[in-house]
Parts: sequence; C-alpha cells; structure tokens
Amino acid sequence: MSQKMKIGIIGAGTIGSVHADAYQKVADADLVALCDILPDRLAEKAKRHGVPLQYTDYHELLANPEIEGVSICVPNRLHAPIAIDALKAGKHVMLEKPMAMSAAQGEAICAARDAAGKVLQMGMVRRQGADAEVVKKAIDDGRLGDIYQIRIRLVRRRGIPGMGGWFTTKSESGGGGLIDIGVHFFDLAMWATGLWNPTRVSARTYAKFGSPMQDYHYISMWAGPPNYAGTFDVDDYAAGFVRFGDQATLSFEVAWAANANDEQMLEILGTKGGLKVGGDTVLLTEVDNMLADIKLNFDNKADGFAKELTKFVAAAKGQGEPAATGEQGVVAMKLIDAIYKSSKLNQEVTVGE
Repeated sequence: MSQKMKIGIIGAGTIGSVHADAYQKVADADLVALCDILPDRLAEKAKRHGVPLQYTDYHELLANPEIEGVSICVPNRLHAPIAIDALKAGKHVMLEKPMAMSAAQGEAICAARDAAGKVLQMGMVRRQGADAEVVKKAIDDGRLGDIYQIRIRLVRRRGIPGMGGWFTTKSESGGGGLIDIGVHFFDLAMWATGLWNPTRVSARTYAKFGSPMQDYHYISMWAGPPNYAGTFDVDDYAAGFVRFGDQATLSFEVAWAANANDEQMLEILGTKGGLKVGGDTVLLTEVDNMLADIKLNFDNKADGFAKELTKFVAAAKGQGEPAATGEQGVVAMKLIDAIYKSSKLNQEVTVGE
C-alpha cells in the first residue's frame, strides 16, 4: 500500500463534501476521485475540493486499481449494493450511517467484508465528539457503577430535510427521523455503555408534519428546498422503550419535527453516578458521603469527521481498529427494525426476529 492511501468518494452531495473537507486533514489520505450521477454537481464539487478524477458511474471508480478505499455517501437505498460492490472490488469501505435499509442488508455487507478481507468502518461520527469520549472514559473507569437506565431525547422543532426528496421517501431512505438521526444516538448509547444486546422493544412512530407537505411551516431546510410533487411517507416522530435483557432499559424520543424546543441529549444513570451528553457534561455523584456535581471538561473544537476518517485510514493500513464496526452497525439496524415493527404491530417485539 502506498504511503498515502488513495481515496475515492461516491456521492458528491452535502455529506460527500463533508468527507472531502475532512480528508484534507488526514495526513495519510490522498483524495483522488469523486463520483456522482449529476455531472454539473460532480464538476463543481471536484473543482471545489481539488479532486482530479471524476466519474458518473461508481463501477468505473471501483475499477481503478490505484484507489484503495472509498467513502460511500449516497442515499440509504444504495448503501448495501455499493458497499458490497466496493468490497468485492478490493476496496476498504467507509460507509455513512445508517448502515443500510435493514439489518439483513447490513449482514450481507459484513459477509462481503469477510470474503474480501478488507476494512469496513461505519460512519458513526457522534462517537468522535469530545463530550462522548469523556463520558465513555468515565463509564470505563467505573464512575457510574452499574448502568440501569438510558434516556435519549433528540428533538428538532422543525428539521425535516429535503421534504419530497429521497430523505422522505421510504423506498429510498428506509424511514424518517428515526433511521436518519436516531441511529446516531442509539449507537452512541450502546458504544458508551457497552450494552450491545437490545432484546425487547415497545415503540410507536408518527407522521404528523409531512402530510400534506404544503402545511409544513419552517424557517430553513437542509437538503431543500421542498419538492411538493414528491413523497412523504416516513416518520417524523418516534418514541419508545427498549430492554437490554434484565440489565438495563432505554427510553427515547426522536423527532424531525415537533412542537417542542430543540434538544439533543443522552442521559445515562448508574448506581454510583449519572451523566449526560448534550450541553454541559456533568457527573452527578457522591464524594465523601456528600452529593457532588463534577463538570467534565473537554475540547469541543475537534473535527469529528477528520478524527473518524483518520481512524479509517489507519485501520486500512493495519495500524488500528475501525472506529465503528460492521457488527455494531448491524445491532443498530436490528434495533431500528424492531422499533418500526413494534409500531406497525402496536405491540412489544423481540429484537432480531
């Protein structure tokens, strides 16, 4: 392998540009190729990021033997087929979240990784936040004791992206706010606590703001503007309760849109202490038989995407482990599958069935 790993990005939309900017901060990466089905966007983004090679067909990019790794930054429907093709072509794969449209597709990606003997890393960038890292360290150091309850509240007052486009079309995305943003905090919660065994779910999803689309009032729209001739057939709000065997529980609210204040919060309760991610990170504990609030300080200026891609390149070079594994991506997808199933059946369900 060359000293600098040659990288291609498949998908030149917003997240593709985020990866392109981040790779410029990775010392061992050389971004040499960009692929997008829209020629005008491809040309503009290649010029913006200084990428020499341009492709409108990802198969042609994968056929280039000099490209060693790819970032896959496309709509969810394409995650599994492109990731599998890339692994079969002998490329290391950095795959944006969510892993796929379902856990079954995620397992197929892992099987392709094993057959190819290449690195697969999931794009769970929220783990790379400095606040997440200090929380993880506090848990690993035993500061919380036995963890028994987790609470997630990830709410946007008005945050539906690209209404009428692929984000809000179930056949393209697999779902709405739950699969789009909820996956970040489910992964964060399981990674921080080490609880990778969700067993039972009781949940409900709603679609209250997207139909009719013309009635949705907002200030700004990421991936917009709205396409009122398009589709909105996904969730904009989800709530539920998850069991991790008899060890712990998790309650959650995830919303693209709700008549509530914006909030991003992960709270973890243990027998020795409790803390949260979101805002100030404070350990609520006891010291010398007295209640104590200990503020955990961290550098919040680090680029999470650059940290994530640095770990991807290092793993591909055999110098470390992937920052987030395919197996962990599959667990997150099994949980999301179960939440949608529970809502559809209006009953508690077993994760993975």
